Amino acid sequence: MQLTDLLGCRYPIVQGGLAYVGNGLLAGAISAAGGFGQIGSAGRSLGQLAQELTVARRRANGAPIGVNLPLSEHADREAYVRFIEEHASELRAVSLSAGNPRPYIERLQACGLCVMVLVSTPDQAQKAQSAGADILVAEGYEAGGHNGPSEITTFALIPQVARAVSIPVVAAGGIASGEGIAAALSLGAQGVQMGTRFVATIECEAHDAYKRALIARGSADTRIIERSVGRVTRVLQSPYVERILELESHSPDWETLYPYVRGERNRLAAIEGVTDEGWLNCGQGVGLIEDVVTVEELMQRLVKQATSALRDAQIRGAAFA
Repeated sequence: MQLTDLLGCRYPIVQGGLAYVGNGLLAGAISAAGGFGQIGSAGRSLGQLAQELTVARRRANGAPIGVNLPLSEHADREAYVRFIEEHASELRAVSLSAGNPRPYIERLQACGLCVMVLVSTPDQAQKAQSAGADILVAEGYEAGGHNGPSEITTFALIPQVARAVSIPVVAAGGIASGEGIAAALSLGAQGVQMGTRFVATIECEAHDAYKRALIARGSADTRIIERSVGRVTRVLQSPYVERILELESHSPDWETLYPYVRGERNRLAAIEGVTDEGWLNCGQGVGLIEDVVTVEELMQRLVKQATSALRDAQIRGAAFA
């Protein structure tokens, strides 16, 4: 079955979970505009998640929505799984990331939900398919936030995953324009997942300082933090991030590093705009962000760009005929 049929959306454009800033208004607006919006559960209590779900459903105006569940981010992940089960009738899909999805796939499908699983290698993709996943989100090293330790780039990852599995593949990592969407489709994906670009929209609850920073920066302005402790997190360069990297250069243990990289530091910068005391997730596609617009305007632009790029590629491809 095709991606858009599984998700019930018009366009094969999925919103990433976006820790702290993946709010209900944003998710609902994306779905109403023809994409597939997801509420981010990272950084939200169950009560807050319920509130955002109400907002998302109202804004989506009947269009399907989903929830992103990063398994390792919730100390009581079982409570969040039960929440999703209890609200399954209000959702179309759930995406699972940052942890082993196998114990939860059949449970969530039994509630009538489509299950997406984030992977970063072809091997992970095959394992997720064998576990019963409906859709795979293959995320490359260019993506903002937490990435796979293999550090495979999107351009190399997508065709390998597409060849390794038979279920729909969604490309993620560094995609911020219609041209990127066209490229992902050409590599074998059925759609794309975008995160950073959706932060720079009116409906996203990210602080204005976050949005302004995305406009001002280029693709060379991201850094990887937490590598010293075996994690890969792509963030926007800043004096605070340089402090983290300086600390990491001395190979600190997790207890020493944690106060600087804990989620609260991300929330402080992303929601409150205190960027000198926290860090901002950001993918390498940031160099393509030039303005803050409504979700509807952005979706129309993406569709127009993708359509034009695919048409141009078909013309250029005539040289191989």
